[in-house]
Amino acid sequence: MYPFEYHNPTKIIFGEGTVGRVGGEARNWGRKALFLYGRNSIKANGVYDQAVASLRQSGVNYVEHPGVKSNPVLSHTRQGVEIVKKERLELIVAVGGGSVIDEAKAIAAGAVVEHDVWDFFTQKATVKDALPIVTVLTLPATGSEMNGGLVITHDETREKFGFAAGPLHPRASILDPTTTYTVPPDYVAYSAADSMTHLLESYFTHNDPWAPIQDRYVEGLVRTIMEATEKILADPRDSQGRATMMWAATLAWNRLANAGVGPFELPNHMMEHPLSGLYDLAHGAGLSIVLPAWMQWSARQRPARFARFARQVFDIRCDDDAEAARRGIEALRAWFNKIGTPTTFAQGRIPAEDIPKIADEAIKLGKLWGITRYTPEMLHEIYRLCV
Repeated sequence: MYPFEYHNPTKIIFGEGTVGRVGGEARNWGRKALFLYGRNSIKANGVYDQAVASLRQSGVNYVEHPGVKSNPVLSHTRQGVEIVKKERLELIVAVGGGSVIDEAKAIAAGAVVEHDVWDFFTQKATVKDALPIVTVLTLPATGSEMNGGLVITHDETREKFGFAAGPLHPRASILDPTTTYTVPPDYVAYSAADSMTHLLESYFTHNDPWAPIQDRYVEGLVRTIMEATEKILADPRDSQGRATMMWAATLAWNRLANAGVGPFELPNHMMEHPLSGLYDLAHGAGLSIVLPAWMQWSARQRPARFARFARQVFDIRCDDDAEAARRGIEALRAWFNKIGTPTTFAQGRIPAEDIPKIADEAIKLGKLWGITRYTPEMLHEIYRLCV
């Protein structure tokens, strides 16, 4: 196990009926908030009314900034920054999924500086301070409710860039499983693919020869996410399935899974961001396309690692590592198809002839993230396995 430091300052409030605590948590950090949310879903399911009532009862005034897209964009982020500065707001209350929370983080960082918020994404500037953020999670997938990471798409260039910074951890996040009862089946599936990929990035790319804590943590959570997803798809109001999925997705990307594994990379996120950036595809849908293809390509170099995944997650019984790996990858692809998330470019309506353009965007992002071992030729080969 490698040396590491772990500090996660986010307070988690988990359980049914906890949305009403958002006002009290927000009041700990200010009296004037930007109330950030998406479009109509939180109004349709009653979460909006609960949050507004709680803020008012707690004496927190707010300015609404609705309209966050499922792939949050820079223009809407910049508008939020302008509102915060003009109204001299003190904190951000984000009610929604990872996209809303990601944009809240960008606004929180941009509101305390004079330069453009996009400078953080291109590494022209670093985040040293940010406004406090309080969240109500309504779509478990990204783990943004308990980490300092975020992703934003540039409207004009379609570049989808991300970064992480300590000051961007939410101060408190409310996880009420009842807010997820109306999440439709396709987004349940996308969320599963998203949270599973978060776990598998470090699992497949770290080089520690013996990491039993982290490996079993990942394997156990992946199996749990799969079980919870199937329960939810069978019964959308399965309270245990919804609660389990909500907490598992948070645990998937709060840095516990990779604490102590040493250096690792995010190749699947590097390769997916161009898909959702260029084609406005749901992030989880893009990951379910890329992940099995990348695994198929990578298993040629490290069959034993992928064979372990096959045996521990899918109970594959085969002594030959290469064959076990192949069966495990096919089992994952089949499971993605079963739950209704795409596994090919055709299913995601991505033109195969755009592979060179997609690869160029991935190379650009890889340079920002320090992932430089993937050549255009390698990426072309992986993307062709997605066709």
